[in-house]
Amino acid sequence: MTSTSSTSSTSSTAGTAELAMLLDAAAEAAAPIAQLTSEYTFSLEDAYEIQRELVARRCARGDSLSGVKLGFTSRAKAQQMGVDDVIVGRITHGMRIADGGELDLARYCHPRIEPEVAFRLGVEVDPQDETLDVETVVEAVAPALEVIDSRYRDFRFTLEDVVADNTSAAAYVTGPWTAYGRAGDLANRGVTLDVDGEVAETGSTAAILGHPLRAVHAAQRMARTYGLSMPAGTVILAGAATAAVPLRPGRCVEATVTGLGSVGLRVGGGADA
Repeated sequence: MTSTSSTSSTSSTAGTAELAMLLDAAAEAAAPIAQLTSEYTFSLEDAYEIQRELVARRCARGDSLSGVKLGFTSRAKAQQMGVDDVIVGRITHGMRIADGGELDLARYCHPRIEPEVAFRLGVEVDPQDETLDVETVVEAVAPALEVIDSRYRDFRFTLEDVVADNTSAAAYVTGPWTAYGRAGDLANRGVTLDVDGEVAETGSTAAILGHPLRAVHAAQRMARTYGLSMPAGTVILAGAATAAVPLRPGRCVEATVTGLGSVGLRVGGGADA
């Protein structure tokens, strides 16, 4: 993955709606396209507008928003991309897979999976209310898996590309929810990602901005900046605790977060990713 930053407005030959349509078509057909920035020039603000229109197209087909997800919460990933802040994307009910359910690989371009921590808000949050400590309205926490799937060829993109592509959001699974007040300190909890019963990756919740709760505050800040809503029940995917692993048919994937339990899915359909 590479990163280049641009500050000019969207190319006169394509508006944000047209670029959103290109990404939407790529996702629907599971057919990756060239990076948008290889042909068009647009700013980070434009990229978030493309993202908004992309998700609006999905919702117009009957889906609905379920929460937000953060990207680049790993210091190593942020340095790799040459950025110094997180990015935010939107997740929908249609992206959710039941714990232990099946992921159909045929629906994706080149999916990868990573273990995360998920938070759920108990009440609606007004992101513009800077006096509210969003941590005080977190209702529950759970182990989670996120499937990321860039709609760009070779899984390569710039910062603007990945934001426009809704931060590669594809699917997610949440495990058993624990009441936040009973979860204890979430700092430096051990995280394991198993594939077919074998350890594929190990890590720590400390990989998520140093402490996963910082992701909750970052989500509120990014929602304020980019006009995202945070109704009661909003799920916040805090970011990856290990490197992502490519998915292949027939495999079973399970993530375990110490003290929170495990979450898993089965992989079906499609060709090797």
